[in-house]
Formats: sequence, structure tokens, C-alpha cells
Amino acid sequence: MSEATASPKAEVFGKKERQMVKDPIWDNNPVTLQVLGICSALAITTSLQPALVMCASLTAVLCGSNVTISILRNFIPNKIRIIVMLSVVSTLVILVDQLLKAYAFDMSKELSVFVGLIITNCIVMGRAEAFAMANKPWPSFLDGLGNSLGYSVILILVATGRELLGNGSLMGFQVIPQAAYEAGYVNMGLMLLPPGAFLLLGIIIWIQRTMSGHFED
Repeated sequence: MSEATASPKAEVFGKKERQMVKDPIWDNNPVTLQVLGICSALAITTSLQPALVMCASLTAVLCGSNVTISILRNFIPNKIRIIVMLSVVSTLVILVDQLLKAYAFDMSKELSVFVGLIITNCIVMGRAEAFAMANKPWPSFLDGLGNSLGYSVILILVATGRELLGNGSLMGFQVIPQAAYEAGYVNMGLMLLPPGAFLLLGIIIWIQRTMSGHFED
């Protein structure tokens, strides 16, 4: 009796569910291993603050779209599933964009069109097609959360490196002391340019794939 009552609770966040969240963070990261969603990793990561807002925006859209599509999956005709998925994702993106304009207008201006481009983010559409269309809402939510966290980790690493090396600051606060500049230290202006983003992301991809053994035969 006790085992029967305990099992449903365990299944809510059991080993399988935890794996759904953990795998995309390291073993199957959507950016470093699947090479998806890299546009924002290169475009809005010159400083950490907009990168954090982008991470939160994508998390809200990805989790929300996965759950919504999962709920509707048995009612979506196969021939128009892509159109339905795009409609769901675009609706959520518009809601997030409007919330940013209402409550964080300066940040919305800084992010410019990149919030709207979440609609075409390969991670969002890929998880909707590959997972949400075939699974129940709770696993779909966890899948969206895991992939969002995997995306966010890489975005935060790139933004941290670019702002720290390019400006000597994080979140607008000076990190590298003035004494270092007086001793001859110079900020790496390359980190604030697109080639710097490519270089830093490439290094992160190389380190992650090497550590996880993806370069082994």
C-alpha cells in the first residue's frame, strides 16, 4: 500500500525526470553539441545583463511552448503541425516582448529584434517537434527547462568572458582593479566585436567536447 502511494510522487521528479533536466546542460548541450541557437550567443553577449534577460525570455518561451504543444498534440493535424507550433511560439514571444517593453523598456531596446527572433530559434522549434509532440506536459516542461538551462549556461559564459575581457567589468561593476590598468593591462577590444564572440564560443565548444569525450573515436 505504501509503495503504491509513494510511486506516483517519485515519478514526478524521479531519475528519468532529473536526467531530462541534466542531460541538455552537459551531455547533450543544445549549443555546444547540437550547435543550435548560436545567433543570440554571438549577438547579445557583449555584456552579461542582456544575456541574462535573453536566457529568461527563452526559458519562458521554451517551457511554455513545450507544455502548450504537448497539451494540444492529440488535436493537431499532422499536415499543419509546423504552422500550429509556430503560432504557439510566436504568441508566447510576443507576450514576452510586450512584458519587456512594459517593465524593462531600456533592456527591450538593447535586445532589439533578438527577442522576436526567438520565434525562429532552432532549439524552440526542435524541442516542440522532437519531444513535445510525443510526450505529456510534465516531461515536456522538464525537457524545455533542461534545454533552456543548457542554452543559458553557454550564453552566460560567453557574456561573462566578453564583458570581463572587453570592458573589465561585470553587470556594470568594475572587476579588474585600476591598479592593473596603471601597471599596463589593456582591455581586449576584440571581445566586444563579432570575431571575439566566435573565438570565445569556439573555445567553450572545444573544452566541453573534449571533457565529455566527443572528440574520441
